[in-house]
Formats: sequence, structure tokens, C-alpha cells
Amino acid sequence: MRRAICNLIMSAALCAGILGVFAAPAAAQDPRVAVTGGVDISNRYNFRGIRQNSGEASIWPFIDAGIPVFSGDGGLKSVTINVGTWNAFHTELSDVFNRDGELTSNKWYESDLYGTVGFGFGTTSLGFTYTSYMSPGNYWHNVQEFMVKLSFDDSAALGKGALKPYALVAFELGDGQADGGDNKGTYVELGVAPGYAGSKASVAFPIKIGLSAKDYYEFGSGTDSKFGYFSVAAIATVPINSHWNVHGGGELQVFGDNLRSYNGFGDSGDRRYAPIGTIGIGFSY
Repeated sequence: MRRAICNLIMSAALCAGILGVFAAPAAAQDPRVAVTGGVDISNRYNFRGIRQNSGEASIWPFIDAGIPVFSGDGGLKSVTINVGTWNAFHTELSDVFNRDGELTSNKWYESDLYGTVGFGFGTTSLGFTYTSYMSPGNYWHNVQEFMVKLSFDDSAALGKGALKPYALVAFELGDGQADGGDNKGTYVELGVAPGYAGSKASVAFPIKIGLSAKDYYEFGSGTDSKFGYFSVAAIATVPINSHWNVHGGGELQVFGDNLRSYNGFGDSGDRRYAPIGTIGIGFSY
């Protein structure tokens, strides 16, 4: 499953704010293909609040290609296609059982492939994304998802105080579910991405809430938890040169009842929240 924190860091590598599922209208006016990517390392991988590892480090290599296909002066300003992959390697995986009961030390926990069609309407953007979440180590069932995301750029009105709000809805399509539950789930996320971009560094402060519209956080319990998690993060990006950067930050996730119970994995202690730290290197051409 796709990570939460890497979305934030990848966007910071491109400037400030959360990673959009589609390119911004200004970028679509450039006829060149934009390629971005990098490698991040984190102490914890929580996909939409759902815990994926129990210790050590999670390593996330990723790459994305943005292809502008239309640019105009009418109501529709741009159309962009993005394709990419995101992966997770868990250093802790050693002599564990996969879904078939086989003992394995395959550290390649996840590999995602996605494609997005994005439409820019001036300050408003609309994106449609299909993602296939796969586990090369066969640790969980393949999850297929269709997502719709609406974003608004309020920079012209609010200047440095811009919040850049967005909303997304994701629908599970196949037999696999992110929570490993019994039913296909529908996920809703609402967020803002205020930030500041300077000549020597940029800082972003993404805030979001993850909700279940239907069966997204039920975990096979028969009872869905509508409130999944709340997240607040701070991310700093420092350019190395015109193409490369280093970035890092911290995130705090606070969980609803079902996530709190699941994320404990039987551990003792309070699992109502989780601090997450990530550092990485990125590029953009």
C-alpha cells in the first residue's frame, strides 16, 4: 500500500506542499516530460494510518513521469498524464511466513504501479488515478484502487498564507483490501498543505484526516470505524543543485479505535498515536 509520509516528502522535493496525484497546470504548459524520483528511509510505514512494519527501517525508492498532453487558454488549461512506481523494502523481514505459508526473507514488501490523468482548470485541479498495490514477497493480497482527487490553489488570494486544500475519495476494486477486511472499502481524505518556499530551502506543514466512507477500517471485525486517523507533519527540503535535493521531516499520526487496536499488533503500551521520521534524497528533470 502506498505510504502517507512519502506523498508529503515527494511534493516538498518539487517545492512545498503535498504531492498531487497530477501535475500542476503551469507544469503542463512545458512540452517536456518531467521525471521525478528519489529514495526515502523511514522508521515506520503507515499506509493511511495502517501499520505495515513493526521495527527497523522501511526504504522507499520511487519514480514518476509527468507527460503534458494538452495546454489551452479556455476553461480547461491543461491535461497531464502521470505514470510511476513506488516501492517499500523492510529491513526487518527475515525468516517470516508469506501468504502461502512459505518461509521467506524477501525484503521487497511492496511495489505499486499507478497511472493518473489530471485536468487543470486554473486554480482548480481534478485527477483520476488507478493504482495496483502489490507485494513481491507475497505478504498480502494485491489491492486495486480507483481514486478521484480535487485540489484548489488559493495562493493568488491568500499569498504566503495559502492553505492549498484538497479532498480525495478512493474506491477499492478487487478482492484485496488495505485493511485485510471482508468487504471492499471506500476511503476519504481531507487536507491542507501550507508552506513556505525560499531560495535556500522550503518548508511544508501538511495536515490531513483519513476517514472511512464504507468498510475501510473494519479489519474483518464486522464493525467499521469512520474516523481512521489524523496527521500533522513538517517537512524541509534543501536543494543540492537545480535537479537534486535532500529532504526530511517528522509526522505525528493519531488513530481512531479500530486503527489503534490493529496497530498495536499485540504490543503493550498506548498505540493511540505514532511519531514517524523520514529522510531522503530526490531529483527532478
